Amino acid sequence: MKEFIQFFSSLFLKIRSIGVVPGMDEYEKRKLSVFNVLNAMGMLNGIIIPIAGLFNDDQLPALAWVVACSPAIISCIVLLGNHLRHYEMARVYYFIFYPVMTSLVYAASLDLGIELFFVFYAVLAVFLMKKTVNVILALALSMSLYFIVFVMTQQYEYKLVTANYGFYVFNQALAIIFIFVSLYMFKKENNGYQFRLLRRNSELEESKQAIELQKREIEFKARQLEKQTAELKELDNLKNKLFSVIAHDLKTPMYALRNMFRNAQKYDIPGNEIKLMIPDVVTDLNYTTGLMENLLQWAKSQMQADAMKPQMLDVSQLIKEVMQLLRLQADSKKVYLEMKIESPVYIYADKDMVNLVLRNLLSNAIKFTPEEGHIYIGANPADSFVEVFVEDTGTGMNEETLQKINANNYFTSKGTANEAGTGLGLMLCKEFLAKNGGKMFVESEPGKGSVFSFTLPGMN
Repeated sequence: MKEFIQFFSSLFLKIRSIGVVPGMDEYEKRKLSVFNVLNAMGMLNGIIIPIAGLFNDDQLPALAWVVACSPAIISCIVLLGNHLRHYEMARVYYFIFYPVMTSLVYAASLDLGIELFFVFYAVLAVFLMKKTVNVILALALSMSLYFIVFVMTQQYEYKLVTANYGFYVFNQALAIIFIFVSLYMFKKENNGYQFRLLRRNSELEESKQAIELQKREIEFKARQLEKQTAELKELDNLKNKLFSVIAHDLKTPMYALRNMFRNAQKYDIPGNEIKLMIPDVVTDLNYTTGLMENLLQWAKSQMQADAMKPQMLDVSQLIKEVMQLLRLQADSKKVYLEMKIESPVYIYADKDMVNLVLRNLLSNAIKFTPEEGHIYIGANPADSFVEVFVEDTGTGMNEETLQKINANNYFTSKGTANEAGTGLGLMLCKEFLAKNGGKMFVESEPGKGSVFSFTLPGMN
């Protein structure tokens, strides 16, 4: 039994695949497989019915025998045409000869109960014919023959319903079975085709989403690459500037210190003269110390980009520490420092970075404030951030200088007491503030002083 089922399944698959070639449209492939199965059924019908008629005692007309055998011949030719890939020609042959052979029975005044096959041919033509003109012609042929030989003609010399009622019912049932089977198979194949289309669309949609995701990832990585490239370019420019600073600015105080000791050794300079030289050397060394500290802080920030330690900080305490650190520098110029903050104000940031920002801003304010000048340091809390400011009554800045600061350009300028500047401080301030989620602002007019302020996240 198992072998029989396997043989039947294999035969059924072979019949369905007659004429099917790789690359054929999926819908056409399914229609062709249904057409092959129907022709196989027709060929089987053209063999079984004549054999069954041999065991019947009724004397059937010769034309009835021809019509009974014709399905085997027609379907065999159609299957051969499909095998040779003459698909449309095979269908045209099918929808011409089947209706014609069926109509010959009624034209010969024989009523064998096979009129429903005309309906079967018409229905089949709608599903199978590829060209619209062929559908119309096949439909017109089947329906015209039906009306001519069965509807318009009512008198037949031989009626199978009276000669052999069982055979008559079998013919009617056979036509109904062919109609039902064809419609069922087409419906099943159509559902399968629709399901496959939906699954393919779903797969395409998933592929599209995956491609979109990959595209967004590529775009994101491209933007990151562009950002990193810009950062590397900026760092490379800054590196070149720093080397220029090191090559030019650091050697001046070193040369001054070297010359002082060399002259003291070589010419036996008295102590009083050496004392007169020390203030200038100390000033240069203070400059060098500030520069080295900024350079080291910058290098540390580049090598430990992820080593930030944000914490809750009291701004007033930080300001006091910085004012105490720079008190001697301010006193030497007779510049008065005043803190304008009434109560503790808290921020969330890295302590060392904020300390460096405050130290640089206050040092710059002292540098550009003349004797008897004033510098005010304070903080104003807001809803989600804190504004810290350093305001001085110094020389102020023109529009060109403000543009250089806002453009983050490296430059140096002399203070009111001819103090040298590192040129690196403000650049570090901006970088450190950005890492802590803050931003720096500058307001200034020549002769009216300057206000350097920055914002940092608050701790409300």
